[in-house]
Amino acid sequence: MELPNSTQIHEVKPPKNIFILSGQSNMAGRGGVNKEKKWDGIVPPECSPDSSKIFRLSAQLCWEVACEPLHHDIDTKKTCGVGPGMSFSNAVKDSVGVIGVVPCAVGGTAIKEWARGEHLYENMVKRVKAAIHDGGCEIKALLWYQGESDTSSKHDAESYRANMETLIHNIRSDLDLPTMPIIQVAIASGDKKYIVEVRKAQKEIDLPNVVCIDAWGLELKEDNLHLTTEAQVQLGHMFAEAYLTRFASNAPSTAL
Repeated sequence: MELPNSTQIHEVKPPKNIFILSGQSNMAGRGGVNKEKKWDGIVPPECSPDSSKIFRLSAQLCWEVACEPLHHDIDTKKTCGVGPGMSFSNAVKDSVGVIGVVPCAVGGTAIKEWARGEHLYENMVKRVKAAIHDGGCEIKALLWYQGESDTSSKHDAESYRANMETLIHNIRSDLDLPTMPIIQVAIASGDKKYIVEVRKAQKEIDLPNVVCIDAWGLELKEDNLHLTTEAQVQLGHMFAEAYLTRFASNAPSTAL
């Protein structure tokens, strides 16, 4: 995969407004990735870089100008393409200010792999703590898109809600942010066996400052699993609308 032409930033203050991007492949982004597992390199205008307002935390824990694919050095076992993170960031930057996204999503992962003590969870916490290490930052929200890998097993589907609620409790506890806003996605694809049960579990989570947006009906690629580039742009805007209407003006401070 051809790596994006990112510009690393070493001598400026970290971005003040931090958003965590986590989950599995539809958060990491497969938009524009073809059957040969190559990204077409097409970046919609809504996903354009902004070298003064949108930054990302690299795998090496350095801040750099954010550009697609945001997860290229995080979800390294698969080819990454366009995800929802850049369209989201561009949609909220004028209201929020300078943004730092912390990509953490890894494709093909089930909710049990995000349990406290597991590598994915601990790495997410490590990356977020690194992002706010210098102080003066605010974790604005966790954007979460995951669940497709839990649709093949009745047990996984039936335990999804409890596992997701535990994840929410754990991440808030470990970051010492008991009211951190969380925007999760009700999945648009997965195994037909139990997709209905997983979507139901996602929609029924009823915790303070947790919002669910529904990806059902967004365009899927030929694999019937991953969102197209256009659908990822739409999803980013859905995340943005949810954040701006529910959290931007009245969310409790999460300054560290």
